[in-house]
Amino acid sequence: MNRIEIIAEATVNPTEDQKKVEKALAAVLRDSTIEKVNLGRETVLLRARTQKLDSLVPLKALLIQDRIRDAARSLLYSGIAGKTLRFGVNKQVAYVNHISLVELNEEPPLGLIRMEIKCDDPESVIDWIAPRSR
Repeated sequence: MNRIEIIAEATVNPTEDQKKVEKALAAVLRDSTIEKVNLGRETVLLRARTQKLDSLVPLKALLIQDRIRDAARSLLYSGIAGKTLRFGVNKQVAYVNHISLVELNEEPPLGLIRMEIKCDDPESVIDWIAPRSR
């Protein structure tokens, strides 16, 4: 595996505490730089970026902890387009250190963390994040 770029984005709505959204991002991605993009109307987008596969260790750990690797694999595989893997993480669930993956067209009531992983071999990233349990 050579180059990889990982981007995780989450919207901070006016009713939300930005620190809580940052905690939710940190629950799935470590060692990233976070930039704030003002979207107006008191809404901010937090965008975390990294170029290290190891930054996904928290996500991998949650998939193991919550015993959903096999279910996650099929959702992750459905998110591959060329050299890009896209999926969503329920923001509220991540905040309490659990994991719920969602397809990007299914927006949970309190929003999601949009994950995008660009690399040469998305399948190998999935095999690393969510190895088969049996």
